[in-house]
Amino acid sequence: MVSRIIPVDLFDLIIFGGTGDLARRKILPALFKRFCDGQIPQGSRIIGAARSDMTMQTYQDFAKEAVLAADDAPSHTAKVDAFLTCLDYVKIDAMGEEGWDVLSAKLDTDRVRAFYFSVGPNLFDDLADRLHLHKMVQDDTRIVVEKPFGRDLISAKALNKALSSRFDETQVYRIDHYLGKETVQNLMAVRFGNMLFEPLWNSQYIDHIQITVAEEVGVGGRGAYYDKSGAMRDMVQNHLMQLLCLTAMEPPAKFDPDAVRDEKLKVIRALEPVEPHHLVRGQYAETASTQGFREDVENPQSKTESFVALKCAVQNWRWAGTPFYLRTGKRLKARDSEIIVAFKNTPHSIFGPEAGQHSNELRIQLQPDEGITLKVTIKEPGPGGMRLLDVPLDMSFAEALGPDADTPDAYERLIMDVLRGNQTLFMRNDEVEAAWAWTDPIIQGWEARFDVPKPYDAFSEGPIDAMLLMQREGREWRKIAE
Repeated sequence: MVSRIIPVDLFDLIIFGGTGDLARRKILPALFKRFCDGQIPQGSRIIGAARSDMTMQTYQDFAKEAVLAADDAPSHTAKVDAFLTCLDYVKIDAMGEEGWDVLSAKLDTDRVRAFYFSVGPNLFDDLADRLHLHKMVQDDTRIVVEKPFGRDLISAKALNKALSSRFDETQVYRIDHYLGKETVQNLMAVRFGNMLFEPLWNSQYIDHIQITVAEEVGVGGRGAYYDKSGAMRDMVQNHLMQLLCLTAMEPPAKFDPDAVRDEKLKVIRALEPVEPHHLVRGQYAETASTQGFREDVENPQSKTESFVALKCAVQNWRWAGTPFYLRTGKRLKARDSEIIVAFKNTPHSIFGPEAGQHSNELRIQLQPDEGITLKVTIKEPGPGGMRLLDVPLDMSFAEALGPDADTPDAYERLIMDVLRGNQTLFMRNDEVEAAWAWTDPIIQGWEARFDVPKPYDAFSEGPIDAMLLMQREGREWRKIAE
């Protein structure tokens, strides 16, 4: 199967922070892959803007190194030089006047104009102010902002106010790369495109739902940031919240940006406060071969969590009585992100007690390999008796769609959506604020209780308390990377 490539309109994309880590690892390689597939029209321009003292040539050398380091770069090396002709560079001072007139002179008025704020949130206000001061904002201008969208409700509101004072909400694209993953979008297709699932997608048939985002790596070079943030702010408030919303939301009237985001917002507003006994915080410990979290963040007294597990409830008619279990952490057993929809046991077994209890399970795997697995119960082969076992109906996207299937990186899809003007996979201001309004009391609660995260071994399943969180209710987490 070969995907259909739809070119976008002619554009100017300006990447503030164009020499940074995100631009090098994600943005430039994503644009290169879209260029190789013919989706970027000839004449479009990608302009890096940063404080580094670079010429256009040195920036193109920087970009060449970045795209050749990407996973599938070797098959596209012949197109690198053609891609580099799209690139330009401007040395710019985000808080001063240097470079702004030069940048303004490079832009055309007859094309889509997108400004990617690949910088810290502390610079958003200055960048927005100077874009208006130098009259670079048009009706079709788009602004892309990266997380974190604040660190609490107060800062999120301040950030939204700063952006809304200069841009219409339809111009602001808050990017969360999890929403660009092919399997996350397939979650909506599975739910709303198949009569098989939607009638069963409620508390009458579903026992519980698990959402796991496990990382094998530690905090790495992000120690200073992570010690101030922690897993709750860095992962739960955005990535896991978005997965929860897409899993739990009602069917929108149509696949339209505001219709989808309206339903996600309703889910967040229906979330019950999390009780302390439904929450586990953890911190990976030092071992003989691995530094612990406190060593990684260079703070021997750190009480910041590298792991969070919690039970939450969506209080509406569809989900009343069905718990949602969320967990995320660093230095866990493997890199593994998935959504598990665990259906209830059959109300009555006609096969007798020796057949055991069996239930269906839908597994939506986001990484490292994208795919969907449905566990069903069948008869175990062999003579005599009715012995049952559970087997997977497995659909790996790579196998099911064939070797020619194009599964783009999340940033490829999201950047193209920005240029198309499609906000479906981007968060709205009220959605961000509602997420913080639910998250803040959880954080404030453990700070008031002076909670200390539970230590856990590196490359394990996490703290024992997280296992007990489900076991005391007769359930268990699916093993990481099982």
